[in-house]
Amino acid sequence: MARRRIGQEELVARPEARSASSLSELAAMLGWREIDRHLAGISAAAKGEAGWPPLALFRGLLLATWHDLSDVRLAEALDDRASFRRFCGFAAREPTPERTAFVRFRREPVRHGLDRAPFEAVRRQFEAKGVAVRSGTLVDATLIPSAGSRRDHQARWAGHRRRKHTHGQRARVSTNGPLE
Repeated sequence: MARRRIGQEELVARPEARSASSLSELAAMLGWREIDRHLAGISAAAKGEAGWPPLALFRGLLLATWHDLSDVRLAEALDDRASFRRFCGFAAREPTPERTAFVRFRREPVRHGLDRAPFEAVRRQFEAKGVAVRSGTLVDATLIPSAGSRRDHQARWAGHRRRKHTHGQRARVSTNGPLE
């Protein structure tokens, strides 16, 4: 079965990361070889295309579980978030799987009787290190502009230091799930 090669950065200078992200720290704690052995015989490629590495797709499923993301939102987050790309092993400028790759990949471990083994390996490794991972969603703080700055008395000026300030209200959404 043909597999794509991912994670091959171009020969360009990249600035050093200021500090390790929590995802980088989590990735460093896990023994990925054990998990990769569980996934070795799995391919979620569509007919005629090279398949994505199963470990990269599994890492994406971990992110989806931890952040309560649908396959569509996971594919969007992989395009958008550098920390997600690094966690899954994708280079900055290479394509990432679309949602259908994750849909196909979810079915394959079940067909091979491996639907629990990789997740159990992650859980065991985290427990051995005393780590509890919480699940939840990413926080969305959308700014809703007001119709007129004088008429809306509940609205406030808000913005980002690199963007134009806007008069409006913030719509915040955030949830936390149970401990895994």
